[in-house]
Amino acid sequence: MRRFESIKRLIVLGLGFLGLLFHTAVYAFIWMQYYYPAISKFTLRFKFNQNGHLAMFGIYFVLLFFFTSTYGGLKIGYLKPMDVFLSQLCSLLFVNVITYVQISLMNNWWLDPKYFVGATLLQIFIALGWNFLCNRIYHRIFPPRDMLLIYGERSIDDILGKFASRKDKYNIVKCMNISEGLEAIEKEIEGRYEAVVLWDISTTDRNKLLKYCYGKSIRVYTMPKISDVLVKGSDQLHLFDTPMLLTREYALTVEQRIAKRLIDVICSLILIVISSPIMLVTAILIKCYDKGPVLYKQIRCTKGAKEFSIMKFRSMRVDAEKDGVARLASKNDDRITPIGKFIRKVRIDELPQLFNILKGEMSFIGPRPERPEIIAQYVEEMPEFVFRMKVKAGLAGYAQVYGKYNTTPYDKLKLDLSYIENYSVWLDIKLMLLTLKILLQAESTEGVESTQITAMKTPENTEGSKKNEE
Repeated sequence: MRRFESIKRLIVLGLGFLGLLFHTAVYAFIWMQYYYPAISKFTLRFKFNQNGHLAMFGIYFVLLFFFTSTYGGLKIGYLKPMDVFLSQLCSLLFVNVITYVQISLMNNWWLDPKYFVGATLLQIFIALGWNFLCNRIYHRIFPPRDMLLIYGERSIDDILGKFASRKDKYNIVKCMNISEGLEAIEKEIEGRYEAVVLWDISTTDRNKLLKYCYGKSIRVYTMPKISDVLVKGSDQLHLFDTPMLLTREYALTVEQRIAKRLIDVICSLILIVISSPIMLVTAILIKCYDKGPVLYKQIRCTKGAKEFSIMKFRSMRVDAEKDGVARLASKNDDRITPIGKFIRKVRIDELPQLFNILKGEMSFIGPRPERPEIIAQYVEEMPEFVFRMKVKAGLAGYAQVYGKYNTTPYDKLKLDLSYIENYSVWLDIKLMLLTLKILLQAESTEGVESTQITAMKTPENTEGSKKNEE
């Protein structure tokens, strides 16, 4: 099994690198045919030998590898085909813009961009075809894993639905309740399954099964509890002759808070200037539609439950909450205006929050701020929900990048805590880049289901209950 997985990884890496080489070859062609002759013609001292050209191609390849790996464009078979394509699309756009600016600086003036535009379109076409071919090859060689799901008292509909969305990768053959006994479960596991899913069982039973599967070299998928997320972010200490994990009482160090604030101020100022034409047009359209207010202000909570007024472009009718009840947008919500549907889809409605960031009320990356009354509802079911307010609220975060609008609060909480406990400046930069990708994914803006209470599953199905933390 170990050898099989190694071969699998090598094939995936090989396919990914081959795709990068195709894109680099396209860039090499336009460089040699168009841009290098143009630069060398007008800049007499600019002459490259063979090593110089190879250096240009190498820089392009390294940039492309960096952005593609950051966005997940090399995770063929792991992510959905469209996710891989969108990752490569974002990477190509970033790298081509950077490279165009680079060679224009070498020329001391802007070069004709039409060749880069043409090359980008060709690369997008290659990426689309190559991803389709790689996906076919991957699933022909590596069929879905046969897995056993082990569960406790909680309903398994939710987790089965998640795995069913990736039938190309996972195949849950059988489900067993932990009440059937560890001996019967271990007997069922041995030699029959490639992996086991541990879902909503006590820590004691989970640890026994985890050790058993580890000893038998069987892959285990575990849905972590909040305590697991906190432990995962711990520092490993070597003070004594036994391993020790330290979970700190605070979230970010002084140096991290200073660096984070500098990034917020600089980036918010730049984006306010760049997006000002878009904000102006949006404001005019909203005002012309129903003569109502352009901005929608609402009380939200940030670090330490401190309240502030968040600003958004209004996407709903003026009387959207005339009954005074706070609730999240649902699927096909009739309160959303036609203009609102568009600006919500492309996230333009969030742009005024750049001013919240500049004022220091929010950060670019962090848990999304919630309304005080909705927080109160969550805390009734999940007292741990207050943990996410250990840091400043953000425009986007883990829960927005790796979750969806209708992801349940308990899952969002675990994602937000993963961010808090594993914070680094690089993580902020990575999430800012990934946020651009989710703008292209419609599923990230889906409303909540009618069966959900403010995005939370009904109380009897809520994972955040005390029994699940035992």
